[in-house]
Amino acid sequence: MSQEYWNGAQAAHRRVMMKAAGYSDGDIRKKPHIGVPNSYMAGSPGTAHLRQITEAVKEGIWAAGGVPVEFGIPATCGNIANGAEELKYEQVGRDIVAMSIEFVTRVHNFDGLVMTASCDNIIAGCYLAAMRLDIPTMVVTGGSMQPGQYCGKTVVEADLDAARFSGASEEELMEMEDNVCPSFGACPSMGTANTMQMLGEVLNLVLPGTSTIPASDNAKLRKAREAGKYAVELVKSGRRPSQLITREVLMNAIMFDMAVAGSTNAVLHILSFSYELGIRLTLEDFEKYAKEIPCINAVVPSGPYTVVDFHYAGGVMNVMKMLESKLFTEVPGMYGISWKEMLAKVTPRENEVIHSLERPLFQEPGLKILRGNLSPNGAIVRPTAVYDEVKYMRGKAKVFDGDRAAFEAIQAGEIVPGDIIVIRYEGCKGAPGMKELMLSIDALIGLGLHKSVGLISDARFSGFNFGAIIGHVSPEAYDGGNIALVENGDEIVIDIPGGEVSLLVSEEELQERRKRWVCPPLKEEKGCLNLFARLCRPAEEGGAMQPWDLDAKFHG
Repeated sequence: MSQEYWNGAQAAHRRVMMKAAGYSDGDIRKKPHIGVPNSYMAGSPGTAHLRQITEAVKEGIWAAGGVPVEFGIPATCGNIANGAEELKYEQVGRDIVAMSIEFVTRVHNFDGLVMTASCDNIIAGCYLAAMRLDIPTMVVTGGSMQPGQYCGKTVVEADLDAARFSGASEEELMEMEDNVCPSFGACPSMGTANTMQMLGEVLNLVLPGTSTIPASDNAKLRKAREAGKYAVELVKSGRRPSQLITREVLMNAIMFDMAVAGSTNAVLHILSFSYELGIRLTLEDFEKYAKEIPCINAVVPSGPYTVVDFHYAGGVMNVMKMLESKLFTEVPGMYGISWKEMLAKVTPRENEVIHSLERPLFQEPGLKILRGNLSPNGAIVRPTAVYDEVKYMRGKAKVFDGDRAAFEAIQAGEIVPGDIIVIRYEGCKGAPGMKELMLSIDALIGLGLHKSVGLISDARFSGFNFGAIIGHVSPEAYDGGNIALVENGDEIVIDIPGGEVSLLVSEEELQERRKRWVCPPLKEEKGCLNLFARLCRPAEEGGAMQPWDLDAKFHG
């Protein structure tokens, strides 16, 4: 507890600041101080409702005898920057969020934290901060939005892009805009936001059964208040993230992500979490479970349902029950009991949204690692979002040094069925920031080329995206990976069932090209993007802005 920090003559200047802010002497001196980082941001439906949720959290903390101290943390929506160069800030934002929480928490010496967050890299940054600070911590998610209704059909935000590229009129787009996102919450597909919200339960950071409560369901407020109350108990018990998130818990997170076909960005985040905790985890761990865990979740883009349907079909706890025979169940859970004990209280509910392991939606995993001379350190694909026609491709490369150049070629009709697009210098250092390739991929989908064209990149993708898209290629082009040596017309093989992505060029020819290759200058000369490029780990180590010594002895 931080009472020494707030008592005694040496703390008079601290107390007077808290008193001037409206806190009473008894609260300051005697009660646990709980930081409440709030990622409220008025410009996005994923965050614009978090003030009310945060108020409920604070009510719960007060009711349980704690002192809530709310503070703001950065928040953005990836769709705001969709199609713009600024999208490369999103991955960097994860680390900025973690640092902002670290900064305020260390100065105020909080006894615990309850964070409110919903979207993409923001919620991942909250988890990263929890593991770095290692004080009793909970996260309350903002939940998902309701799907829209347009022309008698259920639609989600990604459908807007398809309409945009398929020639919809301005009037049709305007009408669709007015209907596609009808409530607060994260976009209701298996994008990064909902993937990370769900993983919070598996990681023992979010109250079981609560991560996917829709933002429009008032149970969200009731559970937020309950989380605030439980946070005080968590502080008094002293249970910290390092005690609740073991190597086996991280393995459970990998298995869960495979089962639900979560966003490929989850791989970056889980790897970063492991290194933050001092636990060695590699892409080999993902490869291992890709051979064991098929996709059992029929949420968009792997199936026709939304995350709202997923919640009412049993949610995270139902998936975990379906996976019980594969999971490490003796690991700790949030409530001070094991996952085995928690799952004993769950009745499995096999349905159209959440399938069983015996009758999976696909025989394939939700994520897969590909290797070959184009990506000896690993690349990532979501097999369940790839059409059968393009799960194996052998085609000619069309090479672009950036997302926009590829997009313009697609728009100009320069990309034809059978082509394999290579987009490089968009990785962690090359972008910098590991950009999401929304421009080119949205164009492929909108023009119907996603069933006949492949795409390979050192960048990453939105969880909304689908098609034969392979990302996180490492080493990235900026580091001199073979992706930097590809030339127009080179033959490339994409073999998703076989786990391979290879350039059909001899090693001798690649060596000759390497002699001619010149590393380009960094695109950003100052600011956080420059810092990220200089300090970040490669994609297969999570892409975090941290100087981790991976040769040091890791535990777990």
